Amino acid sequence: MNWPSAIKGFQAYLKLEKSLSANSIAAYTRDVHRLYEYTETQLPTINPENIVLKDLRQFINWVNELGMIPSSQARILSGIKAFYKYMLMEDIIKSDPSELLESPKITRKLPDTLSYEDINKLIDAIDLSRPEGPRNKAIPETLYGCGLRVTELTELKLSNLYLDIEFIKVFGKGSKERLVPIGGSAVKALKIWIEQVRVHNPIKKERRTLFSLTVAARG
Repeated sequence: MNWPSAIKGFQAYLKLEKSLSANSIAAYTRDVHRLYEYTETQLPTINPENIVLKDLRQFINWVNELGMIPSSQARILSGIKAFYKYMLMEDIIKSDPSELLESPKITRKLPDTLSYEDINKLIDAIDLSRPEGPRNKAIPETLYGCGLRVTELTELKLSNLYLDIEFIKVFGKGSKERLVPIGGSAVKALKIWIEQVRVHNPIKKERRTLFSLTVAARG
């Protein structure tokens, strides 16, 4: 099925099955057209039923590079998810490639008492010459940069990191799984911690969480 046919069917579904208003249908259509626009330039031979999770991750990065604010990105991803829900219901696809995608956080910051400058000062104040320094820097970089809950951070494992494509897999409340983009500064801090420090410490078999190791002081 080509993109125009799929979008036309989606519009009919929104009108007849969901009874949405003309404005809502137009909004959802614009969202899917964003993905269609992306495939025309980046994946010209791919049809909507052949899209996979990797393609949608790349689409997220593309949308982000357009300079859209998080709320606009969330609006687009909402439309994409609705589109693939329709495709799944109509048996056009067998699995939903958008299922594991999480909309960008509308607000990714610590409490209002800490400004952006305060966060940078906090991170810059970490003594990287100490054995625990790289870990102590990677923790706030990851927590702040990904908008994680503290419990999500403490349960993060090495196997949940996809640093080459700048994503991490997080298990939130109710063990709900989601993919979260991670910025370059957090990726750099994590690589230093993992590859230069953590790798030299023994890993407890019963607990392989990312930040669970105790770094022994060097005398």
